[in-house]
Amino acid sequence: MLVSAKEMLDKAKAGHYAVGQFNINNLEWTKSILLTAEELQSPVILGVSEGAGKYMTGFETVAAMVKAMDKELGITVPVALHLDHGTYEGCYKCVKAGFTSIMFDGSHYPIEENVAKTTELVKVAHAMGMSIEAEVGSIGGEEDGVVGAGECADPNECKAVADLGVDMLAAGIGNIHGKYPANWQGLSFDTLDAIQQQTGTMPLVLHGGTGIPADMIKKAISLGVAKINVNTECQLAFQEATRKYIEEGKDLEGKGFDPRKLLAPGAQAIRDMVKEKMELFGSVGKANA
Repeated sequence: MLVSAKEMLDKAKAGHYAVGQFNINNLEWTKSILLTAEELQSPVILGVSEGAGKYMTGFETVAAMVKAMDKELGITVPVALHLDHGTYEGCYKCVKAGFTSIMFDGSHYPIEENVAKTTELVKVAHAMGMSIEAEVGSIGGEEDGVVGAGECADPNECKAVADLGVDMLAAGIGNIHGKYPANWQGLSFDTLDAIQQQTGTMPLVLHGGTGIPADMIKKAISLGVAKINVNTECQLAFQEATRKYIEEGKDLEGKGFDPRKLLAPGAQAIRDMVKEKMELFGSVGKANA
């Protein structure tokens, strides 16, 4: 069932586990994630970047697909449809399209402008019953043209944005999008601890969940992270399974070229990856907790 992310994340923060945000790119991605969440009775967040939204012909198409799929598959667990790293304009498009949650990434603006725009969008989102995520301090790597070096957020700026009434806060703690380089220094837990002390019960968000060691994930959850974003690992799993299927020549056997057969190994690989992450995050069985 489609809901805002607020209640599921408040429960996760209080229960010391995290809800996974898994980005969707097409029907196979969405179906695989929803079925896994239902199987494991885990709340889940479907993330949609502006680039993926454009690829799927627009946010209204995405919202219609997710709502119909949620109904047709008989999904009973809480599902939030969330804009990932949204622009100011993109947030309004998702409000109109019927998303249940948005993220406004104002981290590249001066803090005063980030605060002003976030304040406005908080009022709009809450008036529509939607949850809203804000960001302070850039996340390393590149996401839809927004490039960050992985700077650590200022805990005082985090408090200023958290006090605006957002439902979750993404704060840079050395994490990056995409694959982590060999010389990555790891997460700054001192920064994360300082942010939690300033923001209290606010659910914190860890972007760039792909490739972070399990022990770091668990420690981050213990320090207030209640939402963890995963995208690249699902893409890599899909790619590897599809490559294997083709390299083994299975697409040339019978009707192995049928898209439903060609894409099936990749879809299963996504399900396996999502299951692995939900178990790591501790969200399994928490759908009705």
